[in-house]
Amino acid sequence: MSEIPNTDQEGIDSVRMTWNNWPRTKVEASKCVIPLAASISPIRPHSEIPTLPYPPLRCKTCTSIMNCFSRVDFTAKIWICPFCYQRNHFPPHYSMISETNLPAELYSQYTTIEYTLGDKNHNAAGEFDVKSAFVFVLDTCMIEEEFEYVKSEFKRAIGLLPENAMVGFVSFGTQVQVHELGFSDMSKVYVFRGTKEISKDQVMEQLGIGVAGRRNVPGAGVGGYQQQKGMHMQNSGVTRFLLPASDCEFTLNSLLDELQTDQWPVAPGTRASRCTGVALSVAAGLLGACLPGTGARIVALVGGPCTEGPGTIISKDLSDPVRSHKDLDKDAAPYFKKAVKFYDSLAKQLVSQGHVLDLFASALDQVGVAEMKVAVERTGGLVVLSESFGHSVFKDSFKRVFENGEHSLGLCFNGTLEINCSKDIKIQGIIGPCTSMEKKGPSVADTVIGEGNTTAWKMCGLDKSTCLTVFFDLSSSEKSSNPGAVNPQLYLQFLTTYQNPEGLMLLRVTTITRSWVDSAANSEELVQGFDQETAAVVMARLTSLKMEAEEGFDATRWLDRNLIRVCSRFGEYRKDDPTSFTLNSFFSFFPQFLFNLRRSQFVQVFNNSPDETAYFRMSLNRENITNAAVMIQPSLISYSFNSLPQPALLDVASIGADRILLLDSYFSVVIFHGMTIAQWRNLGYQNQPEHQAFAQLLQAPKEDAQMIIHDRFPVPRLVVCDQHGSQARFLLAKLNPSATYNNANEMAAGSDIIFTDDVSLQVFFEHLQRLAVQS
Repeated sequence: MSEIPNTDQEGIDSVRMTWNNWPRTKVEASKCVIPLAASISPIRPHSEIPTLPYPPLRCKTCTSIMNCFSRVDFTAKIWICPFCYQRNHFPPHYSMISETNLPAELYSQYTTIEYTLGDKNHNAAGEFDVKSAFVFVLDTCMIEEEFEYVKSEFKRAIGLLPENAMVGFVSFGTQVQVHELGFSDMSKVYVFRGTKEISKDQVMEQLGIGVAGRRNVPGAGVGGYQQQKGMHMQNSGVTRFLLPASDCEFTLNSLLDELQTDQWPVAPGTRASRCTGVALSVAAGLLGACLPGTGARIVALVGGPCTEGPGTIISKDLSDPVRSHKDLDKDAAPYFKKAVKFYDSLAKQLVSQGHVLDLFASALDQVGVAEMKVAVERTGGLVVLSESFGHSVFKDSFKRVFENGEHSLGLCFNGTLEINCSKDIKIQGIIGPCTSMEKKGPSVADTVIGEGNTTAWKMCGLDKSTCLTVFFDLSSSEKSSNPGAVNPQLYLQFLTTYQNPEGLMLLRVTTITRSWVDSAANSEELVQGFDQETAAVVMARLTSLKMEAEEGFDATRWLDRNLIRVCSRFGEYRKDDPTSFTLNSFFSFFPQFLFNLRRSQFVQVFNNSPDETAYFRMSLNRENITNAAVMIQPSLISYSFNSLPQPALLDVASIGADRILLLDSYFSVVIFHGMTIAQWRNLGYQNQPEHQAFAQLLQAPKEDAQMIIHDRFPVPRLVVCDQHGSQARFLLAKLNPSATYNNANEMAAGSDIIFTDDVSLQVFFEHLQRLAVQS
């Protein structure tokens, strides 16, 4: 729905901002209503980004990195930092620098550049080389059919892993079993009770790894220990519980063949006892003991709610329903806060170890995604929610995680993001998959949004599409306009250090500049720098955060009030005359985005479980602007005999008996056949040679749907439905209800109505105009 189709709006920098020209003062910024924010995809690949084999130059005062906006004095061999105006001398190896002989980082087109920092895991002798590790945590409390599905996908994943990736395996039900893969003579398992919390030290002691267990490990005497000193492992746990994929594929496959569902008896009317919390603690303890600081992922495959031990979300009694949004609002979910507290402490442990938690939840009931959200989001983990382990949403998404080549997700580890900014700019915080490192500095704002109080963030896991939203504020000192008169530009620098899938440590530096404008005198320049798609997504992310953090927050009213303020501030109208109201083209789509946001699953949580809401919000916070905009305002394409496929209005009036509609709402892709088309298809016309055109018409939306599904993670659900069929609700729920049962008599033949009392976009606009022009 954006104005410029199919162009790369993020460019080489992968940054999009709500305002591309900034007001000078805090007061002017607050009048802009929409916050000053930037959405950045820290490691999005781009063909024009150069990689340099040498370390960067840092400013000695503010530690920002020399970039193409630094002023250079070639005769004195000095560069001036654009952030703090400090004069820095070039080191001796830059002595050849001149106007005609520039290093790459000073070329004006390289606003984003990468530096290679070396291979993190190769020591001098090169004895030990762990690039990445995966510990699979498998739930065994499920029906046989589901268990077979998940085992076959698990086997496929092991076959796709890189040969040198380390693999560990933990299964859980009533108790937790840690499988010693290194002991290949027979299957050897360490069992942990599922009822009580277990610390990292207890895990190490029970598994016989680390200091406590070392004395009884054969070959770990003085000589043995000396041999191992080359490894940065202090124990043999790594060789017992974690093995390279190529060595343990056979062992794991035969182990999975023998593995049964949880054999603990379940009384009628009760839920299975499932100790998800303890299993994840044990996996985190195992990785923390064996591979601290090495890129590693805990891949949790969960098939139901935790009912035992820490992290419990529901009692075992089946007559007790799993918490709903209403329960959470009324404080009637007795397990919720305790479980969130447990996962919060697990998140802190994983972040300090540098490890990631990925969650694949497949069940008809909730499994506790809402509670685990904090651990997944803070570690930068992936989350996929589906109805069954046999469903394509799970199967295809799970396969994508381990695939290599063009189609891979590009999973990276151990990321940190640092932000430097010009004087007078303060950072409030970040919404997205990261954790604040509590690194104080002059550019930390007093107010916090999301992960704040810092200028550096940790991302244990990140991939090609990971996106973060940074919120900025301006310092309130009125004196601040003086240096601005000297320098009309503001500068922001994003430094991302990360370990790529090949194990190399890289540093990506993105430095961007924007103009200060005196918005009181020149509102036009401010308006021209407004990005309405980014603004809508930032408002959605901020609303989701407020709905979770603030009690009794009325999202719809807050969005409405802000939209009215935007229209009063930037619209053109005569006081108290709604008919005179017009909006500048830079704002023309914004009200429509917010209308769809008010109706979306992010704001209207009725009819969604807390698990689904948590899943949708995690995806909203980590996807790029284009994808997030589709979640808020789906795209609709119409296919018919007499025209090429074309975008259609997201309105019930777009439905026609002789049309096929393709709706992309990000989490689901819907192919909707009009009444006549469905009848012809049921009569088999597409199989007759004289109706070749009809066969092609039926095929076109299927091919387009497959293209969308192929490139997306998590894989969306494909719904194929007919007008008036039960599945048509997937489309109708997203359309603007311009025709409802109240005005059904004005309808055209073959179109449809929506049974709702929601206001339509047109009514919404009329009210907006009336309120915006009020004096």
